[in-house]
Amino acid sequence: MAMTNEKIEKYANELYEALKGNYSIDPISSREPESTIEDAYAIQHHFLARRMQDDGSRIIGKKIGVTSKVVMDMLGVHQPDFGYLLSDMIYSDGDEINVSDKMIQPKAEGEIAFVLKEDLMGPGVTAADVLRATKFVMPCFEIVDSRIKDWKIKIQDTVADNASCGYIVFGGNAVDPRDVDLTTCGITLECNGELLHTGAGAAALGSPVNAVVWLANKLGSFGVGLKAGEVILSGALCAMVTIKPGDNMTINIGGIGSASCRFV
Repeated sequence: MAMTNEKIEKYANELYEALKGNYSIDPISSREPESTIEDAYAIQHHFLARRMQDDGSRIIGKKIGVTSKVVMDMLGVHQPDFGYLLSDMIYSDGDEINVSDKMIQPKAEGEIAFVLKEDLMGPGVTAADVLRATKFVMPCFEIVDSRIKDWKIKIQDTVADNASCGYIVFGGNAVDPRDVDLTTCGITLECNGELLHTGAGAAALGSPVNAVVWLANKLGSFGVGLKAGEVILSGALCAMVTIKPGDNMTINIGGIGSASCRFV
């Protein structure tokens, strides 16, 4: 049975208050074991509405999560999820990010961001459509965070929590996606000068382009399109790294560029 509107709003408000108060809440999935992914997206919708209404945030793009088989298996699902990027999430290459006061249990992921020059409306979007509609790609960090205690998440929890989105750090370089092989491009993630993880574009559904195709077609089934000017995060290309104050992190993506940030 679908969750009532009253419960949907209750959990959305809980997530919003946890975000603003910098604390975590018990998993929604453990309190509502019958909840569906559709319920979770309804909670996400109300959570975002609260952020836009109370904080003055606006949507600037979308993100794809759960793109690797490892994470899908961990969450017991067979498809990715999505969330929304807001105007108050954005940082630039080299910026300092306050994780002591503004984040609960942050982790960093390296990704490729797509900036669109044309609208994409599914269903029926292909890889060729995505490449044609993309103005450029950029290296970026996604600093994920969970409002759910100890990251004890099921798919319903991360979806409701706007796909565990925290902050975004964009690198300073922009590249035409036709000038780089997005499937084989390698990524390195360093913390305090030490190489922690490597990966490749193929980690995101076989190619970051495939991830954007999935998102365009999935959102199209809800009557929602990807808009010109929006930023689309295509999914993690290597393992997540737990962040602590004082860390300096850098990602390098072959043929695209680097992004770095410092956490305080």
